[in-house]
Amino acid sequence: MKFCKLSKDGGPESTVWAYTLVEIKSLFSVILLRFEDGSRDAYHSHAFNSISWLLSGELHEFIDHQGAGSLTINIHRPSKRPIITRRTTFHKVVSWGRSWVLTLRGPWARTWTEADLVTGEWRVLTSGRKRVSQ
Repeated sequence: MKFCKLSKDGGPESTVWAYTLVEIKSLFSVILLRFEDGSRDAYHSHAFNSISWLLSGELHEFIDHQGAGSLTINIHRPSKRPIITRRTTFHKVVSWGRSWVLTLRGPWARTWTEADLVTGEWRVLTSGRKRVSQ
């Protein structure tokens, strides 16, 4: 459990800071995210489904449809309309300048996937960003 904590969201190379209001991974999380300009070179899925609102800034979401040979690019600007991210969404998010996002996350699954675009390495991760043997 976490309450009122500041930390990186997505590992040490991440350009995203999380102001966690409450995180109970078995139930839900409420987090204010601060995306700094740019992104790290990794596509990833999530251990949770989420609903988010972009409060300020601009985000470009690159969704890789694994195996389908296509890429979708969504441009997000502040709106009352939420951004839905499913566990199965495999994406990379790039911030244009600083962006703020309020996100509500559902319960965590045991694992999620990450792919490093520089090395081509695929990883299956679990809580604490620990690698799972494949």
